[in-house]
Amino acid sequence: MLVVLTKNISPHDTDMIRAYLKDHGFAVRDQAFGDTALLGASGKGQADIRELSLLPGVERVAATSKPYELASRETQETDTIVSIGQVKIGGTRISVIAGPCAVESREQIFETAARARESGAVMLRGGAYKPRTSPYAFQGLGMAGLEYMKAAGEAYNMPIVTEVVSPELADRMNALTDMFQIGARNMQNFELLKKVGSLGKPVLLKRGPSATIEEWLLSAEYLLAAGTKDVVLCERGIRTFETYTRNTLDISAIPVVKALSHLPVIVDPSHAVGIRAKVASAALAAIAAGADGLTVEIHPNPDAALSDGPQSLYPAQFEKLMRDIEALSPVVGKELLRTPRSPERAAAPSAAAPAADGAAMPVAFTGESGAFAEQALIRAFGEDAGRLQTKTFSAVFDAVLDGKAAFGVVPLENSLAGSVRENYDLFMRYPDVTIVGEIKLRIVHCLIAREEASTDSIKTVRSHPQGFSQCEAFLAKHPDWRLETWNNTASAVLSAAKETDAVAIKTVAAIASDAAAKAHGLKVLKSGIETDPRNYTRFVILARNDGNGAPVPPSMGERTPDKASLVFSVKDEPGSLYGCLKILSEEGINLSKLESCPILGQPWNYLFYADVNIPANAAVFDDAIAKLKARAVSFYFLGSYPASL
Repeated sequence: MLVVLTKNISPHDTDMIRAYLKDHGFAVRDQAFGDTALLGASGKGQADIRELSLLPGVERVAATSKPYELASRETQETDTIVSIGQVKIGGTRISVIAGPCAVESREQIFETAARARESGAVMLRGGAYKPRTSPYAFQGLGMAGLEYMKAAGEAYNMPIVTEVVSPELADRMNALTDMFQIGARNMQNFELLKKVGSLGKPVLLKRGPSATIEEWLLSAEYLLAAGTKDVVLCERGIRTFETYTRNTLDISAIPVVKALSHLPVIVDPSHAVGIRAKVASAALAAIAAGADGLTVEIHPNPDAALSDGPQSLYPAQFEKLMRDIEALSPVVGKELLRTPRSPERAAAPSAAAPAADGAAMPVAFTGESGAFAEQALIRAFGEDAGRLQTKTFSAVFDAVLDGKAAFGVVPLENSLAGSVRENYDLFMRYPDVTIVGEIKLRIVHCLIAREEASTDSIKTVRSHPQGFSQCEAFLAKHPDWRLETWNNTASAVLSAAKETDAVAIKTVAAIASDAAAKAHGLKVLKSGIETDPRNYTRFVILARNDGNGAPVPPSMGERTPDKASLVFSVKDEPGSLYGCLKILSEEGINLSKLESCPILGQPWNYLFYADVNIPANAAVFDDAIAKLKARAVSFYFLGSYPASL
């Protein structure tokens, strides 16, 4: 049950309520639901609800409707993000775990780890102890296999996850593994769940082949009640009448569980289908359905694998799958997680450079909480990144240049509205600020208002001019609405949230993202009101270039820069632009964008904004840039960075 506390409860009263619950046999935990402080009480305790309600500081007592209290979204509104070293599962990132079904030798697990890491996996999986249907099948190498796996994980900076099959082994394995896996066969081995949960380490809980969703969540409840706070649910297919695949992947379980529980959900497509050729399709379907990650079986030579070879991907197949996931991620509003590949890089700060006092510096963006720029920031740096809100784009550049922010995030181009010229101009005014990454964010606009409002009551709508233009078809259906322009979409939502006039509360709405609605406590009246759903904004990540190379944001990992942005002008004579473009063509450099814009104060003279792909041979690119500089009247190199797919 949940004990809702009064707003200004004293510490003494809180302690008295906590003591009352413990005396009556409950396990007590501190919680929050929005701005409301709660005490959660779980276990087999018994108490008189009426007596509890009369204690000082108790506003009300609510019984949860789910038997899995700790795992239920009723007791925790926000999504849990499980951290295993630098790996985070949940939130806006897609985390991929890869490795063989079983550790067969030191050489095999090291080779697999190397290939998985090179393709982008962030955790290493593998079985040291293998529960098998046949007593004569390969059962794993035991502790020796786990030691090999731990060494491979450390060599490639990959936390490891491995299955524990009995309570007796849990203590022995605890020092070597970073995350325990409870296999499908052991999902309802309650003594094992209680033992593993008591160790407090992150746990990957696979769904049993015949388990209902409620039974699966109740198994998670065992782990949470025993002591661990970090449980990741893994859908790996259920047993049905269909025999063509090994199991039937329950795609519908992903959105269902995410609505019922705050725990992250990943999918094991390898065990779900059991057929190598079908794994990639199932994996991509899982990402499209909202999974927070995948665990995939790969093997250097699947045909010779001692366990589950037919469902294990060849390294080349896994590499293609990772590229497909990277391309799909922005469509579902997420980013593929990347982490440093070497332990040395991992030891250094990655999300932001340290400030003078040792604290991590924030990332700057323009707008209020819930702004699209903040969503791009979260995609690049994660939910835990410190944030510095600014009023203008130039303030973002100033914060980066002055060392108040380690990075900045600004929009550079929208797929419908075109380039943000102001920010191109700012790059030329701030030559020590450079582009180090990019994020392409799908823009989904919503009509947002106070709880008391409805679509029929709206009279005034506030948003940024681009928000209005991108929702033109929807607004045309409501010609009587008055449109008010604001600096950005999130600020428009904030203004509606702050309205105190009784009439305005019911009649004012804003156009912005659902994240802005959530950030400011408003409701979404209608989602997806943009005229063209193919509406993307390309945000760039800024860093200060002090001559030693600007830092790289964590979402870029150790990827090699393969894209560059340039601005240049040419002489006012025949063939001048052609001459510049010819240089790129002759060097085999692909031009992915070219746009002209008038130069302020110089009528009929133009700047050209260009994006180019950097070839594998960096010397060729450097030579072409040198020739282009010599040919152009003015030249600005805005930065080189990994392209966002």
